[in-house]
Amino acid sequence: MNILVCEDDMMTQKALEHRLFQDGYQVITAKDGREAIDTLKTEEIDFVLTDLHMPFVSGLELISYIRNDLKKNIPIVMLTRVGLEDTVLQAFELGADDYITKPFSPSELSLRIKRVLLKSK
Repeated sequence: MNILVCEDDMMTQKALEHRLFQDGYQVITAKDGREAIDTLKTEEIDFVLTDLHMPFVSGLELISYIRNDLKKNIPIVMLTRVGLEDTVLQAFELGADDYITKPFSPSELSLRIKRVLLKSK
């Protein structure tokens, strides 16, 4: 399973990549929203983890692009330090499957990914 990790903070990106590799996933990274869109056009992606605030294209714009332009129903989990109710609701309205507020434990991330994957089958 290919997971696209869209995260502009390199420390967070490396930590996510390490944990996901440990969990047995193939990880493709994007340092900003524009790179994520390019990756989605060229790679077979099964799951997306995206930060909210990224250069060029935000996480919310990325969710909209996946759902409306690509018409893909791949699972999407939003990662962010912003826990504002309006932002959470907007992410879900655009098509996010889950929303995780940073900081979070690696075990919580693993569990939420598994839960989203079970729901999407």
